[in-house]
Amino acid sequence: MDYVSALVPPVVMAVFFIGVVRVIVKTQGGAAKAKEDAAVDAALARAEGARQASAGGDA
Repeated sequence: MDYVSALVPPVVMAVFFIGVVRVIVKTQGGAAKAKEDAAVDAALARAEGARQASAGGDA
């Protein structure tokens, strides 16, 4: 019975890992994808604007 107790933790971890991967794959895209993409684009635009403003102020 020692082999059963030795195999249980890796099997449980593998099941949880597969579950996490499935959740990640299922949540990609969908109805919220456009909203998420727009939020990322806005954040990148703000960062780029701040970088250009600081570079323009130093010159």
